[in-house]
Amino acid sequence: MDIFDYLVFIFYVVIFYLILLFRQKKYDIPEIRKYYKYGFWVKVAGAFAYSLFVLNSVPGDTSYLYFPFGMNLYKIMLHDFSNLKIFFTSAANFDESFLGDVPNVGYMTSDSNFIIVKIVALIGFLTFGKFMAINLFFSIIAFTGMWRLFLFFNEQFPKLHKGFAIALLFLPNMIFWSSGILKDTICLGALGWITYSTYHLFFTKDRKIKNLIALIVFGYLLFTIKIYIFLSYYPFLLLYLILKYLSIIRLNLKKVLIVSSLIATGIFIYYKSSDATEIMLSEHLTGDLIQSVMSYQESYSNLEVRAGSNFSLGVEFDGSVSSFIKMAPAAMFATLYRPFVWEAKKAAALAASVESLFILLFTIFVFFRVGPFKFFITIIKRPVILYCLLFALAFSVFIGATTPNFGSLVRYKTPAIPFYIISLIFILYYNNKIKSIPYKKEVDPIQNNNLLVGNDSN
Repeated sequence: MDIFDYLVFIFYVVIFYLILLFRQKKYDIPEIRKYYKYGFWVKVAGAFAYSLFVLNSVPGDTSYLYFPFGMNLYKIMLHDFSNLKIFFTSAANFDESFLGDVPNVGYMTSDSNFIIVKIVALIGFLTFGKFMAINLFFSIIAFTGMWRLFLFFNEQFPKLHKGFAIALLFLPNMIFWSSGILKDTICLGALGWITYSTYHLFFTKDRKIKNLIALIVFGYLLFTIKIYIFLSYYPFLLLYLILKYLSIIRLNLKKVLIVSSLIATGIFIYYKSSDATEIMLSEHLTGDLIQSVMSYQESYSNLEVRAGSNFSLGVEFDGSVSSFIKMAPAAMFATLYRPFVWEAKKAAALAASVESLFILLFTIFVFFRVGPFKFFITIIKRPVILYCLLFALAFSVFIGATTPNFGSLVRYKTPAIPFYIISLIFILYYNNKIKSIPYKKEVDPIQNNNLLVGNDSN
């Protein structure tokens, strides 16, 4: 990096901050404005720290693959604007020789990888191809999604705003691994946008077109980049919205139509994705979950000597369904609560281990504070907890089973952790074991909020 890299970074920090100052005027609650501002600055710091980390400490996909390939694509289009058609070219039809780097030929034949390169090249036109500034753009994309997810929960349960802010905006591991040129960054941003947009399409009276566009764009990004996140998340979201709508609206034609629309949407997604899923899951899950676990574990075993941070679940997996079922709890435990402090061999893993320890202690605290019986009964009775917890656990099983390497685990598990923590907060809340904190100024969380539903009903 040169001095120009820092100057472009600072320039866009100022631009984004001015946008923040303009947008935060719509929030007339001091706490909300505070979360918005602090969340932004945390992501700016994250982008700066991540840029230095991957350049000077632990290079990875950001500096070896996505950025150099993206810059090659940017230069190709800058040299001849007729090459802009590449943006509309699928990975299967793209000539990789344009990007050079013979050792990595074949990597961009996957749309899930190629789309990140396209985004890098597109942002390159705005940032003169400067590394830190592109990382900043990625970080802000993640922030906008996490902020939308915060609003989604906060509009329904405004008294829990502090817990939502911690879980969604200020978790160190999530901040760091969603602050650079990575798939995880875009996926976290997309999760927030599709959640907020889907919710508002069915529960508010305005901005239908805006929310529909956001749902299509970010749904496409998440579906393309990491389809297994999309397919493990969206059904639980739709189920929650259906149950919520059934609980608050009296039976009438409108209710029937909206619930039918939600169900039809889910069926349509799975029907249309059936063929694509078989192909795309082959990139992520090798088309079969059990075979996928074996494939991933074998890959990581081959890298064990070089990686230096592989770990064992302590459960023998022989490829059978029964052994997978036995392995599932260990995989879930590893994702949510590991690495332990004594297992961390690198700085990034050590920081993640402290966060994992906090999550483990918080889980134990909630379990005994509420009591075993009420703990499980509350989960079953409250759709919002089922939605958060089922996604977190289902996602944790797959990540823990297929990623026996702490270096990758601490990054891949980031989508599950906020939802898991929020589910614990809800368990405390519904058992009157947590002090809810009203706003200093008791008004709607968002000005001109046209929600059709009440708060704290789910």
